Amino acid sequence: MKTEKSAQLFTQAKTCIPGGVNSPVRACRSVGCDPLFVAKASGCTITDVDGNTFIDFVGSWGPLILGHAHPEVVEAVRRTAMDGTSFGAPSPLEVELANQVCAAVPSIDMVRFVNSGTEATMSAIRLARGYTGRKVVVKFDGCYHGHADSFLVKAGSGVITLGIPGSPGVPDDIVRHTLSIPYNDVAILEQTLRDPALDIACVIVEPVAGNMGVVAPKPDFLRTLRELTRELGIVLIFDEVITGFRLALGGAQERFGILPDLTCLGKIIGGGLPVGAYGGKREIMALVAPDGPVYQAGTLSGNPLAMAAGLAMLTVVQRPGFYEELEEKSAWFGAELEKIAAGSPVPVTLNRVGSMMTCFFTAGPVVDFESALRADTERYGRHYRQMLAGGIWLAPSQFEAAFVSAAHDRQHLQKALDMTESSFKKLMD
Repeated sequence: MKTEKSAQLFTQAKTCIPGGVNSPVRACRSVGCDPLFVAKASGCTITDVDGNTFIDFVGSWGPLILGHAHPEVVEAVRRTAMDGTSFGAPSPLEVELANQVCAAVPSIDMVRFVNSGTEATMSAIRLARGYTGRKVVVKFDGCYHGHADSFLVKAGSGVITLGIPGSPGVPDDIVRHTLSIPYNDVAILEQTLRDPALDIACVIVEPVAGNMGVVAPKPDFLRTLRELTRELGIVLIFDEVITGFRLALGGAQERFGILPDLTCLGKIIGGGLPVGAYGGKREIMALVAPDGPVYQAGTLSGNPLAMAAGLAMLTVVQRPGFYEELEEKSAWFGAELEKIAAGSPVPVTLNRVGSMMTCFFTAGPVVDFESALRADTERYGRHYRQMLAGGIWLAPSQFEAAFVSAAHDRQHLQKALDMTESSFKKLMD
C-alpha cells in the first residue's frame, strides 16, 4: 500500500496544525501509525490521496448512516448552496427540520440548532442549571459529551485513547461541580442522586455508551435513572449525538422506551455537515433566550446547507423498511463477528447495539468503563494496521464504535469478516 502522499501531507500539516490534525484521535498515535489523508468517498468506501480505497466502518464517526455522498443529500446541498451558503438570519429550512425532529423524537417539544455535539451538550447543562437553580452535573465514567470544561472528567473517546486523565486549562472550581460515577451501577447511582449534600441540577448520559467503545445499558439502568431523576427534580439529559436517528427514528429513547427531559443531537441530523441540536420539554426550552434568561447563540446555527442535508437524510431514513433492513444487516454481521470472536486465538468480546458495535480485545463482558479499560490497546493497534492493509477502514482507537450504513452490502460485510478472521489469527504471531 502506497502512502507517500499522505506522509508528505502529514509532514506539512505538523508545521501549521497542532499534531498535524484538527481532532486528536485522527493522528493515529494509539494504533502505531501515521494517518492517511482522504481524497474522496462514495457509498461505504473511502479513498486516500495515494489512491488506496477502503471499506469504511467509521462513517465520519457515525453521521453517515446513508453512506458517503448520498445523491439525495448531495443534490439538496448543491441546490441550497445556489441560493447562498449562510444568512445569519432565519430561513424556512430550519423550521422544516425543527418540525421533523420534534415529530420524530418522542421527548422533544421544542428544539434549538447549534453547530456541534459539544455545543449541544454544553447548552443543555446550562439550561438545566438555569431551570433548577442548582449547580452540580452528574455524568458517567467513560461517557464523552464533547470537550467543554465540565465534561473532561473521566471522559471517553479521544481522552482515554490518548491516556489523558482530564485536561490542563480546566479550572478546579469548574470540575468540582461535575461528578462522574460508574456507568450501569444502579446502587452507586441511587446513592449519589439521593445524597442530600449534593446540589444536582442534571444527569447527562449516553443511553448507549459509544465513546468507551459500545456499551449497552443494563435492563434496569435507564429505567432507574429516569425514576430517580423524576422523583428528585433532577433534569435528565440523554446525549443522543451518536444514537439519535441511528438506533431508531426516535433514537435510543424510542428503542428503550425511556423519555428524558432534554436530548442532545448531532451527527446524523446534519446529513454529514456540521450541526448539533438540543431540545426537550416546552417548559424547560421556554427558558432559552430570547424567550427566557438562559443565553445561547451562534452565528452559523441553523445553517441552510446543514438544514438541507439533514432534511434529505430524514427523508431517506423514514422510507418504509429502512431501519428494519439496517437492523437485519447489522444483526447478521454482528452474529458472524461473534462466531469469529468465539474461535479467535486471542480474547475478543463483541458489543453491539443496532448498527453500532465494538470488538474489545479482552475476555469477559464489557459493561462499564473499568471493564472497557481491560482491553489490550496494543493488540487493537496491530489489528487496526492489519485491517487497514487489507482494505478495511476502522476507527484508530479501541474505544470507539464501528458503524454499519445503508450503503454496506453483504459483499462489503463479508470482506470485512474475512479480513477480521485473518487478522485475529495473525495476532498470535
